Amino acid sequence: MSSTRTILLILGFLSTLAVIALIAVAVTQNQPLPKNIKYGIVLDAGSSHTNLYVYEWPAEKENDTGVVKQVEVCKVEGPGISGYSHATEKAGPSLAQCLQQAKEVIPSAQHKETPVYLGATAGMRLLRLQNESAADKVLSSVGNTLRSAPFNFQGARIITGQEEGAYGWITINYLLGNFKQSGWKKLLLSLKFLSETSGALDLGGASTQITFVSKDLSSESPENQLYFRLYGKDYQVYTHSFLCYGKDQALQQKLAMDLQASTSAPVIEQSWTLPALGYWCCKSCCVPAHLLVRIREMSLFCIQTGHEVPKEGSQYFQKHYQFEMP
Repeated sequence: MSSTRTILLILGFLSTLAVIALIAVAVTQNQPLPKNIKYGIVLDAGSSHTNLYVYEWPAEKENDTGVVKQVEVCKVEGPGISGYSHATEKAGPSLAQCLQQAKEVIPSAQHKETPVYLGATAGMRLLRLQNESAADKVLSSVGNTLRSAPFNFQGARIITGQEEGAYGWITINYLLGNFKQSGWKKLLLSLKFLSETSGALDLGGASTQITFVSKDLSSESPENQLYFRLYGKDYQVYTHSFLCYGKDQALQQKLAMDLQASTSAPVIEQSWTLPALGYWCCKSCCVPAHLLVRIREMSLFCIQTGHEVPKEGSQYFQKHYQFEMP
């Protein structure tokens, strides 16, 4: 009899615990679990401007690859960092406003563990070809500013054209969802109705990149071949960067050719465009040498003979070439 009572008491106690557990679950089930979120900052230092991006991702990875989400973007005021070649000490401070914006987005408790990285592209690659010392000083200024921020500085460097193309390809295919394929997309892939990934053509200010998956890279230069493992799958990618074929450098080359043929152009006969435009074109090492010689000769002649750049000249080139006169 006593053993039966003991068993009943134990069963009653366990039932009570079960009820308490159910109540606890019912109370807490609608409350979100604490998120283990990581943050990262990337500065994309292009030829014409710099953008700062803040990303977040859960600490847990999917097939050894993080699932990243962009949460903030800030366009740095002023030119790209290559535009500070004659005032290199100003390159770093130009990033201060966007870094402050990143501080406000990322929880202060996570500032020290948040990596920050700057990658400079074709504008700085051109500057390094023209003036390596100035390029080094620009990167030093940028690095000093990023080190003084409360984040985990991971570096500031000039990336190669191949890296730039590859990063663009990853971004495009990530945003299209090509790396994480749903059931219906897998079916289409199996039936060959759909390409697994998309190629990327990136038109920048100073260069253009083309990148795509290729099954046969045996005839290509090793420097144009890259290999990635993303979401548990391997990718063999062809990438090539065409320096000087970005839109800004193409415009400078077009202007240089127009200036060379300027003797028959009515607007150029007045000679008011040559000193300013000649200087602007001659700043680029993308303009062919034989054109530079001709432009310098014409510009020097105009300066020596006292020709100036009147307002109507500035308006003409703003209209036809969409840029500000220097």
